[in-house]
Order: sequence, then C-alpha cells, then structure tokens
Amino acid sequence: MRHSLLLPLLIAVVVQLSGCGAYRNYDLELEQTSDQLKAGNIDASLALIEAHNPDEEKDLLYYFEKGSVLSAGGEFAQSQNAWRSAEKIVIERQDAIETTGDKLLAAMGDHWGSIINDKLRRYDGYDYEKVMLTTQMALNQLAVNDFDGARADIKKTHEREALIARQREREYERVEEAAKNQGARVHYKDLQGYPVVMLDSPAVIALKNGYQSAFSHYLAGFTYEALGEKDLAAPGYRQAIELRPDMAFFQQALRDLDDPGRKADESDVLIIVQSGLAPGRSSVRVPYPVKLADGQVIVANVSFPVMVADTSTAPINQLGIDGRQQKLIAVNSITDMSLRTLRDDMPGIIQRTTYRAFLAADVQGTDNRRNPAKASYVTRYDGFEQADTRVWRTLPNLTQVTRLRLKKGDHLISLPNAPGTAPLRIRIDQNHQVIGVRVLGDRVFASGSAFQTADSAAARVVSGLK
Repeated sequence: MRHSLLLPLLIAVVVQLSGCGAYRNYDLELEQTSDQLKAGNIDASLALIEAHNPDEEKDLLYYFEKGSVLSAGGEFAQSQNAWRSAEKIVIERQDAIETTGDKLLAAMGDHWGSIINDKLRRYDGYDYEKVMLTTQMALNQLAVNDFDGARADIKKTHEREALIARQREREYERVEEAAKNQGARVHYKDLQGYPVVMLDSPAVIALKNGYQSAFSHYLAGFTYEALGEKDLAAPGYRQAIELRPDMAFFQQALRDLDDPGRKADESDVLIIVQSGLAPGRSSVRVPYPVKLADGQVIVANVSFPVMVADTSTAPINQLGIDGRQQKLIAVNSITDMSLRTLRDDMPGIIQRTTYRAFLAADVQGTDNRRNPAKASYVTRYDGFEQADTRVWRTLPNLTQVTRLRLKKGDHLISLPNAPGTAPLRIRIDQNHQVIGVRVLGDRVFASGSAFQTADSAAARVVSGLK
C-alpha cells in the first residue's frame, strides 16, 4: 500500500524535472525505473518511463527502455511494438547518414551541440545498442517459438553490422582529418586523471569491435539450425567462433551440425540466462592545458565519460535441470561491449571536448589581457560542461547459456546459488526450443510459451531470490 501511495507523488515530481531537456538527469530517471523493476513492479517501471517522457514525440531511449521492461514482464507483443518503433528511428537515421554523409551533422545541429555540450546532441544510440536491439527482438520471438519471426530479426542484425562497419570507417577518417586540422592529436592515455585502466582491460581489448556480438551470431546459427537451414547455420557458428575463438562452446555447436540427430522424443534446448543491467555512464572532470597564440597557458576543466558497472545482481554460475547441475557459459557482456565502444569513440569525444576547451581558454585569455591584475589561468566553472551520460540502461548486461538434449514433457529449472527460489516448471514440446530467464537484483523473470499454465497462455513468473 505504501508503494502505491508514493508512486503518484514520485511521478508528479519527475514530470516537473524532466521538462527541461538540457538539464535532464537520465541517470536519476533510470535509477528510479530500475529500482521498481528490481522489485518486480513492472507497472510502476512503465509508469515512470511514461512520466519521464511527457512529450508527444518520444525519443529513441524511451522505446529502448520501454521494450526492455515489457519484455521482462512477458508482454512480448507490446515489447516488440516498442522496439519496432526504436528500430524505425534507427533505420531512418542510418539511411540518412548513408545518403547525406557529413552534411547531416550540420542539419542535426550537432555542431552547436558539440560546442556547448555533448548532452545537447541528438541521441542516436550506440552501435552495440543497435545490434542488441534486433538480438533482443529475436529473443522475444523465440520465447514464443516463432523461429520464422526470429529469423527475420536476425537477418536485420547482420545487415546492421555491415552498415555500421562502413559508417565507422568513414567516421574514423573524418575524426582523424579534423584532429589534424585542429592540431589536437590527444590520446585518452594523455588525459590526466582519466581512468585509463578500464578501457585497456584484456576483455575489452580482446573484442574485435564494440558492436559485433558472438552470442548474436550463435543465436543465428541455432535459429537457422532449428529451421533446417544448416547451410546458413554453419556461417553463424563460424562467425561466433571468429569473434570468440577461445570459446569451445561455439566450436562444439559447429561440430554438432553433423550429428546424426536427436531421438523423436527429444528436444534440442538452448537455455539463456540474462542478468543485471547495462552499465551506466558518468562524467569525470579532467584538467586540459591549452596554449594560446600569445603564450598564455590556460587550464580548462573539461569532462569525459566513464562507464559505471551495475553491481545489483549477483552472478549466476550454474542452474539445475531436474536436480542435475548444468554449468552456465558467459557468451556476451554489455559492459565489455560498451567499454570497447567508448574506447573506439574516444578520438571523436576528445576532438569535440578539446574544441570546447580551446574556446573556453580563449575567452579566459581575452579577459586576462583586458585586466592583467585579475588574470586567471584556469577557466571559470561551467555547469554545462558535462559528458553525455545517456545510455540504454535496462538492456540485460550478462548473457549466459547452456545447451542440452531434453525429453519432451515437463521439467524443473532451479538456480542453486539463489537460495529460496522456487523451481521454475517448463514444458518442452518443440524439436528445438529456447528457454529465457532474466535475473535482476533479487528477482527472477521467466516468461514465454515454455512457462504456460492451464489458465494463462503466457504466464509471467516473478520469483524473489531472498
């Protein structure tokens, strides 16, 4: 009862705060939304998303977050509607970039947004978010045994990866040329006080890029295999192996394509456990010395983004199938993908940020020349100088899987390192089947055809872990 009384008051407050776009505190908004989600309050999470986005025209993040919450709640059709809207925005903007190139930047107002603050730039989503969007959409389809629908979304994932690769190559060239013209060739390792170690971790460097997911390609292989298209399944598994050559799980899937087949009463079951939330972004201030033409050296305090990992969810290392323990294999980390994306984006971020630093230093230098007695060699505090912290937060962070043959019929799934959780009853009735479970905070969300009951066509199971 207490939650039901506080929620309307909270919503009234956030509506007042969210009206000013430049000052929008996206971190606070998503903290409130995810707190409700962790408590199992799907409706409250959705209400907060709506309250934080009162404008009739919704932005990309609205559809990202809404689709995630609906999917966790087992509302797959509504989730797909939200994510289709997000997909439409992504396609329109990517097509525009393909046809107009850099001319689009001026049309979007990115130039002035970059001068004042990156937060004023239009949010177009990060590359890994665009790829994971269609991957999560495919998982929605697989939860209700719609392999044909999943196939369509998987095809879009491959097409988007190819498009991103082309655009990335051109963007790097543009940033490099602009840096040369600007005379600023700064590397993130040169930024005093910036936490370089997070961008140079072995897991981040091992990734080929920030947007290709080995799990997405493995899922493609499994889907094509389920549809009897082994000639398409093999390339999916091979691409997963190329992206993660250290993972025997992917290699085994390719070898098993030549398996003589399962028994008539068996099913090839892929169990997917997604846990936690995607990392947030925070802003850190870094002193950046600027040497002006008259010899003055002015220190500008500029801001750069850093990733903040979600620690709300304890790792799930294994699960039980009818009392037998089955190890879970980590096949995707949004934390690693986002860090790799930030690492690759830093040249462009540095270019824009140092440009603002030069402008601020030039203003301070002019004031110093006009009034030497009150000269300052540090730029004045600028409340606008903050890194862009917007990011898709309700995207599941860690994806773990296990694959096994199960006899068709009823089975029990349990999470042994989550004491107190009631076993989840599933029905296996397909030749190939995907079982999806999401763990968030102290809750387990399990939805889809496998969790059907006699009086609910799409039962939602939300179990407390404590």
